[in-house]
Amino acid sequence: MTSACPTPHHAQDTLLLGHGAGGLLTAELLRDVVLPALGAPADGALEDAALLPGDSELAVSTDAFVVDPLFFPGGDIGSLAVHGTVNDLAMRGALPVALALAVIAEEGLPITDLRCVLQSAGKAARDIGVPVVTGDSKVVGRGAADRLFLVTTGIGRRVPGLTPSAVRAAPGDAIILSGPVGLHGTTILSAREGLGFEADIASDTQPLHRLVTALAPLGGQVHALRDPTRGGLAAALNEIAREAHVGVEIDEAVLPVPAAVAAACDLLGLDPLVVANEGCLIAFVAPQATDTALDALRALPEGHAAVRIGTAGKAPEGVVARTLVGSRRIVDMPLGEQLPRIC
Repeated sequence: MTSACPTPHHAQDTLLLGHGAGGLLTAELLRDVVLPALGAPADGALEDAALLPGDSELAVSTDAFVVDPLFFPGGDIGSLAVHGTVNDLAMRGALPVALALAVIAEEGLPITDLRCVLQSAGKAARDIGVPVVTGDSKVVGRGAADRLFLVTTGIGRRVPGLTPSAVRAAPGDAIILSGPVGLHGTTILSAREGLGFEADIASDTQPLHRLVTALAPLGGQVHALRDPTRGGLAAALNEIAREAHVGVEIDEAVLPVPAAVAAACDLLGLDPLVVANEGCLIAFVAPQATDTALDALRALPEGHAAVRIGTAGKAPEGVVARTLVGSRRIVDMPLGEQLPRIC
């Protein structure tokens, strides 16, 4: 008699929280339901923003934000929505031109909370220098939503010479991370569950478009950009490895994991590589441009902790991490959501 290790199982006819996590379940949902329904190719590259048909200079991105709690150390759902949309445009080498903002609010939401969120979104947009030009508002009955959801759309114009795309990552590329990891996800979880770590950490939510502008002089040597939000570094690196058919090796010894994040992950049994971030980017750059890219990022406050974390190689496709003790471990794409509703 033989036995086999159990494999993850999920219902095929109902949605799970994990379908919105940015991992394997999300990929299945896109491949099997979303893309076929919309007539899009299921095997096409999926980027943080799309180029408008017929115009390779204009990019568009849309996103929905359902973070719980609405207010957290370092930010709130309003600033997060603006930053997240601007960052998705930036990952295609585009600077924001205009934003749209839609509000879905539950009956009973305090007006003061709504006002604070919208003021925060407005301030974030003004600080970036992008106008909110249109939007919508809907109020649903009690129990039909959880307080407040925001939906944003951004239009951006690509910086001349920048054409980053996941499919352009190539063997030999240096993999650069612009800042510490795990801050956003652990902050949200701690604030939601009252774990106490929020006294030592705050979300890293911030706009990243200035970092992309700093990389602009490198032009085509910037092969791929990605902000590791849902699913963290593990998901972002696996997505790029899959789209570009490259192998990725990173060094855990150089990963900038703040002490409070490491402590929270140890306590909760989480891998910092799968914890969401909202204020750092991954760049795949040609090896001869590594030092120049690092200097450019480190010259800005939001990139002062930039570090090279690894190298892209040839097959086998996937992500491997060199551990602190010198061994190697496979870094899989997360299956579902360890930390739901973090953005």
